[in-house]
Amino acid sequence: MDVRQLEYFLAVVDRGGFNRAASVLYVSQPSLSQAVRALERDLGTELFHRIGRRAVLTEAGQALIEPARAAVRSLEVARASVASVYELKEGRLDVASMPSQAVEPLTTLIRSFRQRHPGVTLAVKAVFTARDVIDAVRTGAVEMGLLASASDVPDKEVRAHLLDEQRFVLVVPPGGPFGGRRTVRCEELAGQRLIVGQPGTGMRAYVDSLRDQGIDFTVAVETEHRVALLPLVLAGVGLAVVTESWRGIAQETGAEVLDIEPATTLRVSLVSRRGVLSPAAAEFWTMTAPADGSR
Repeated sequence: MDVRQLEYFLAVVDRGGFNRAASVLYVSQPSLSQAVRALERDLGTELFHRIGRRAVLTEAGQALIEPARAAVRSLEVARASVASVYELKEGRLDVASMPSQAVEPLTTLIRSFRQRHPGVTLAVKAVFTARDVIDAVRTGAVEMGLLASASDVPDKEVRAHLLDEQRFVLVVPPGGPFGGRRTVRCEELAGQRLIVGQPGTGMRAYVDSLRDQGIDFTVAVETEHRVALLPLVLAGVGLAVVTESWRGIAQETGAEVLDIEPATTLRVSLVSRRGVLSPAAAEFWTMTAPADGSR
């Protein structure tokens, strides 16, 4: 068994099949299949059920994912440490982020990091829930993660520190309901058509909590695509409850943004995997960590 075989195995897992994985790896499909077959022989078990062009993980394959990611990530850390000699002249940092936090504060964090280390490539993976971020970091799919939650992040699986708190706001079209105002009471959302995120997100949990309080609104659209929020609002489809991170972009498009009272916030945290980090990840963590080193 070697790390290249594990990289090939993970590529098939992440891309959902041998053909797509081969294309991403720039190798022929037969070469990729041969490497995975060799890995299966070394392990003495099949990792995939081959069903036509599909590759479905076996139970053994499922069990291999996390240790394979850990092995590949450890080698990447070693390579980056030697190549850069901690000067960060090159390298790559993989970050998982929930959509709203990818707007802010991730944009500002990346800008600051790139100003210091222009040779490092940052790759941002889109995930939709705090649990998804934690799992991506814990399993080694990424080294760093940015998430928002109503409470502190449990530190048993990952390291975490609080970056900011973002309140919920209401985005309305120009001339629409509540236009010209700066605030709106949550009770006033009764009878309105709202555009909401999918279950499992902090935004959706907040909207659902309003309904639990007896505030009766209509869900006009439920969307996983956050890029659709502002176009839908501007098209008059409904009003969107989002976090503060959207304020600047929304106002630039001509939409109006109102604070929802009483104020309710999400806690934005940066998380990292436990253990040794790559030089790029260690620098990113240090750049954003509280001065006193607390979570």
